[in-house]
Amino acid sequence: MRKGQFLILDVFAEEKYAGNQLAVFLDAAEFSDKEMQILAKEMNYSETTFILTDKMEEKGYPVRIFTPAEEVPFAGHPTLGTAFAIQQEIIKKPVNHLLLKLKIGDIPVSFTYYKDQIDSLWMVQKEPIFGENFEVDVLADMLSLGSHDIDRRFPVQEVSTGLPFIIVPLKSLSAVKKAMVKRDLFFEFIKSRDVKSLLVFCSETYSPQNQLNVRVFVDYFGIPEDPATGSANGCLAGYLVKHRYFNDNKINVRVEQGFEIGRHSHLYLRASEDAGKFRIEVGGKVKSVAKGQLT
Repeated sequence: MRKGQFLILDVFAEEKYAGNQLAVFLDAAEFSDKEMQILAKEMNYSETTFILTDKMEEKGYPVRIFTPAEEVPFAGHPTLGTAFAIQQEIIKKPVNHLLLKLKIGDIPVSFTYYKDQIDSLWMVQKEPIFGENFEVDVLADMLSLGSHDIDRRFPVQEVSTGLPFIIVPLKSLSAVKKAMVKRDLFFEFIKSRDVKSLLVFCSETYSPQNQLNVRVFVDYFGIPEDPATGSANGCLAGYLVKHRYFNDNKINVRVEQGFEIGRHSHLYLRASEDAGKFRIEVGGKVKSVAKGQLT
């Protein structure tokens, strides 16, 4: 019986104790919604996932994702981490692709290997939806920045590939580092909006092998700052090609995130846009930290 077994993983981590933590429960069909929510709160990670069955249903594995506060239809690092858990604990042999059946819909995940061990995982995200453009001064104040810190060549814009984020382009790493959410302003701002999270980024990085530095603020979900966010970076990838941030309609870049909070994370973004059609892939490595059993 697997009931109650779980894994602790570090996702978007090139070494252990980096990236974004994730708890994954196996064979979780018998858990009620209330039990899943209680366990997610008890784990106190940014998300906890529940694989409902060891067997494929309609060519995929049904999975539910909970934050400590609520269930969400999609999130990036839980998708890759759960796919890793399925390959390691259920399939137990190399596979090139598998399908996760999430509330948002089917998300395909692909694997690359090195000597039969998983090297990295990639997910194809939904087509981006580009929403409202926001006033620079409003967002700058909300982030404890000056309007001069915003890179005005590009819009401050809401983007969603399943979970919406406000994308804020900044001029420098120093601006990214000093960004801090004013919670009262932020919660008043999002009160009547579906978007609940902010992503700030710039092209100045700590490490020369990376092309972008990113921070993601998710106070609404009970975590002031996320160390690595696949859904947000998928939105960013769509934004980058739409607005030709790198002067091209395609990108292949490494993103550093979490450096400001001591969780050095690395995400890989591949995206292209042609005649308004987007293809967005978010990739990274996953490290296994621990296994456990509910008592």
